[in-house]
Amino acid sequence: MLGLSGCGFQLRGQLPLQLFDGVYLEAERHSELAAILRQRLQSHQITLLSQPAKDSPSVVLLRDSLERRTLSLFPNGQVAEYELIYQVQYRIQLPDEDAHYFEFELFRDYQDDPNRALAKARELELMLAELREQAAQRILRQLGRLSA
Repeated sequence: MLGLSGCGFQLRGQLPLQLFDGVYLEAERHSELAAILRQRLQSHQITLLSQPAKDSPSVVLLRDSLERRTLSLFPNGQVAEYELIYQVQYRIQLPDEDAHYFEFELFRDYQDDPNRALAKARELELMLAELREQAAQRILRQLGRLSA
């Protein structure tokens, strides 16, 4: 245990952000990804600032979007399977440093079934929530890495 703590090892999910007074998060007004990020920051007891501060990091969500690419079709020509591509672009500004720009894509396959439209719509909502959650965790890990 002493060896692990001495080398700087931290369990995943623990963020070394407590050295800052807070974090400023800027995003579109109704961004679901921003809502998840706010929730995660607050769960780590990190204060969300209402405006940027020179001694605190800023996270700016520039864009998050979802694209669908057709992977396969039913014999009647309807889409049988999609590939969902969730793209995120963001910027992290640390105190007294230049801004760091990042972008990534997350992929999921989604099988459509027109006979079960309601169930498939719910499955798609759950998949999108999972993609946003994964994106939020990735952004927070990147913020933690830059802050360390």
